[in-house]
Amino acid sequence: MRLSRAASWFLLAFGVWSWFIWVSFVRNLWKDGSGLAFDAAGDPTAYFWVHLLLAVASFLLGTAVGVIGLLGVRALRRESRTEAGA
Repeated sequence: MRLSRAASWFLLAFGVWSWFIWVSFVRNLWKDGSGLAFDAAGDPTAYFWVHLLLAVASFLLGTAVGVIGLLGVRALRRESRTEAGA
């Protein structure tokens, strides 16, 4: 399957965006002082674990989507070099 240039760049940008957003979220989750992520004793709550699991899943999916986009961009560049050389 061939991806268009726009689709390749969109997928790559989405992968980068996903990492940026979720790294920021995990950083904020870790520093949470509201009592949602950590109880009074400082132990992680169910809220913390669920949101950490969501972040990890999003990291994995964002990475997969970004890699697909990167492969598409690289294939398009290789194709354009081959056409330019012919």
